[in-house]
Amino acid sequence: MSVLNSDTGAAQGLSRPPTPKHPAPLPTRTPADVRAALLARVEIALLDVREEAAYAEAHPLWAANLAASRLELDAWGRLPRRDVPIVVYDDGEGVAAPSARKLQALGYTDVALLAGGLSAWRDDGLELFRDVNVPSKAFGELVEARRHTPSLPAEEVQERLARRDDIVLLDARRFDEYRTMSLPGSISTPGGELVRRARDLAPDPSTTIVVHCAGRTRSLIGAQSLIDAGVPNPVAALRNGTIGWTLAGLTLAQGQGRSHEDVPVGDLNAAREGAAALARRAHVQRIDASVLAEWLADARRSTYRFDVRSAAEYGLGHRPGFRNAPGGQLVQETDHHVPVRGARVVLADDDGIRAPMAAAWLAQMGWEVAVLPPDAAAHTETGPDLPPQPLSPSVATVTPAELARWRAEEADREQPDTVVVDVAPSITYIVRHIPGAWWSPRARLADALRNVIPHARRVVLTGNLGVLPRFVAADLAAELAAEGRELLVLEGGTSAWYDAGLPIESANPRLAFPRDDRYRRPYEGTNHARDAMQAYLDWEFGLIAQLDRDGTHFFRVIDTGTDTDATTSNP
Repeated sequence: MSVLNSDTGAAQGLSRPPTPKHPAPLPTRTPADVRAALLARVEIALLDVREEAAYAEAHPLWAANLAASRLELDAWGRLPRRDVPIVVYDDGEGVAAPSARKLQALGYTDVALLAGGLSAWRDDGLELFRDVNVPSKAFGELVEARRHTPSLPAEEVQERLARRDDIVLLDARRFDEYRTMSLPGSISTPGGELVRRARDLAPDPSTTIVVHCAGRTRSLIGAQSLIDAGVPNPVAALRNGTIGWTLAGLTLAQGQGRSHEDVPVGDLNAAREGAAALARRAHVQRIDASVLAEWLADARRSTYRFDVRSAAEYGLGHRPGFRNAPGGQLVQETDHHVPVRGARVVLADDDGIRAPMAAAWLAQMGWEVAVLPPDAAAHTETGPDLPPQPLSPSVATVTPAELARWRAEEADREQPDTVVVDVAPSITYIVRHIPGAWWSPRARLADALRNVIPHARRVVLTGNLGVLPRFVAADLAAELAAEGRELLVLEGGTSAWYDAGLPIESANPRLAFPRDDRYRRPYEGTNHARDAMQAYLDWEFGLIAQLDRDGTHFFRVIDTGTDTDATTSNP
């Protein structure tokens, strides 16, 4: 057993200031204060610190989910300016105030609670939204309504395929999503790659291109991207995506492996010209490195920096300080990547296509966005995207070998001295976990250890890489010590256990509480999947009416035939 003072998994780690024994009361801001800031278009981060499932049930349009369970791991990467105004809320779960204190300990100086929590927002008659990534999904619906994006029903696409018509199916989701299920014969072409690769994948201008995702948003934005960028082919979205395909009684394929990367990259000039023209019409700024330096030095503003290429390209070389957010996913998950509404966003690529395309959409979503010119010489950093994180607390640890020895010695005991608790995301736990390990959400771990998990003198916390358990251990160390119990963290987490050749299982999950850290779509795991799928589509169709009632979106869908907007900023 050992004690470590730092964590090698943390990037750009800095020590945390001590929390005062008698901190000042947390300030509050009312729902009216938050709404006024959104309407004034000044910077504000409205943070829902509940788990994702609870967040997805109801939240304000511009609330970002920053779950209390991962706060130390995610805050610095998602909230780059330490004095940005932050408003934290829950819905009575008791996680808002502790999360606000942790944010203060992480160096944030303007942290307040939403007075009355989500109930006050609801009681004031303000709009609440379901699901996740709602701003992007609502924007996609507005784009279709204003631009009349062409779409084809599943039955017609199937008929064309059966006739062997000249048609190419492009799946605009991430490759892992495409592998899970997609249209038979489709090609994985994530949304940020569509304009760049469409001419290579459908070189005959008479070939019809059909873009699809699981539902509607990426289908619509992908198809409209090709149209707006001047791709000469007939283009349509698959109406309602794979949900529409399933509702039509058609069969999806699983495990397909066709990718846009299988086709050589051709002449990119036409794609570059189309992307640049669209960015100009959307009023995207073009800046150079000196302007970016001025923006970063401006202590009054938050500036996000994203490299919108693929993770593999990013790893081979990128600009210092730029996070990786492939363009299609950045547009789809803007609330996740940019939780500070009113912030600046700077995008970069290496081809002059992907950054302008993503920027054009972000600008229409009301963001102040700029692109940098491609400059391979500026790609001086290599390696994967690692978010900045604080140094983890000093905690007692145990090696995988020592834990394995304890468990072997206790194997035949009716009440073992050691219990293992996994605090990784539940999906990670389900995929693989140490045999016999329990899973608990962080916020309810103390309750789990008291009332659910069998009592043991020694508690060992684990997670995927062993980073998060150190912060969790710091929360509980004093409480367990007072009970005469020992609390340790598994060095290297479950990954180190696996790498040591020790047994792993995916069966027999031991869940202390239901898995609320992941939002399950309404049609997942239901006995009436078809009804739930249709209800989900009906919800998407209703988003425009919700935007009208909310009134804080500032979306403007441009008419690419002119320099005018097809809709005003707000109703």
